[in-house]
Amino acid sequence: MTGSVFAQVADSAKRHVVLQGTANFRDLGGYTTKDGRHVKWGEIYRSADISKLTDADLVVLKDRRITYDVDLRGHRESALAPDRLNPGMDYILLPAGSDNLNNWMKGVANMKGNEGDSLMIAFYDKTDSLAARYKPLFDKLLGLPADQSLVFHCTAGKDRTGIGAALVLYSLGVPYDTIVQDYTATNYYRITENKKSIDGMVKYMHIDKDVATAMLQAKKEYLDATFNAIISRYGSVDNYLRTQIGLDDQKIALLKKKFLE
Repeated sequence: MTGSVFAQVADSAKRHVVLQGTANFRDLGGYTTKDGRHVKWGEIYRSADISKLTDADLVVLKDRRITYDVDLRGHRESALAPDRLNPGMDYILLPAGSDNLNNWMKGVANMKGNEGDSLMIAFYDKTDSLAARYKPLFDKLLGLPADQSLVFHCTAGKDRTGIGAALVLYSLGVPYDTIVQDYTATNYYRITENKKSIDGMVKYMHIDKDVATAMLQAKKEYLDATFNAIISRYGSVDNYLRTQIGLDDQKIALLKKKFLE
């Protein structure tokens, strides 16, 4: 068991929100920042698809004051499996970069072995849609009422959600090693779902097992590709957040005031 997985198992009782209708729904709280503060529990959540939440699940969301929902899927994904929400929840769809994922997937059936890793790294290396996808997420966080909480999600809660979580944690001053641990923890929280998905991709879509496995794993190299691309194109992650996401010193200070203790 790797250190990052062990850390997640150790605090999963607090971090993991066990719901009947989805997996990988977890709290971003509890992480220690570089200056020794901690991300507040019960404020920001990340998840996979929430279209199949049960009535009991919706009660859990209500009890946790989760009233804001940021959906990172494309138009087609969200239309085929609309989020199941409590009445009056604030919902926003942020499809930037997601509607062309089907085209990106077309060549997958012909790939073999480690070509799956190359495919994922190419996906994570693309930065052209990131600002349109995540700036509104940060705007929602900046405007989040003190007595309410927010969840953001995609389909598996791994790639688009993983990058979003990484940028949010980075903006709060969480060290990159910890950010990677949060990202790769999807492998722990989705272990059962991933096995089923890989079997289905092999059996019904005729995708090479190694390629299918790579596509469903959360590997450090994938997140590294995003951060390296941002640094290469914008000089630093801080400069990217400032110039592309609009997080000036005042907004960073507000995020930290709201979400750190």
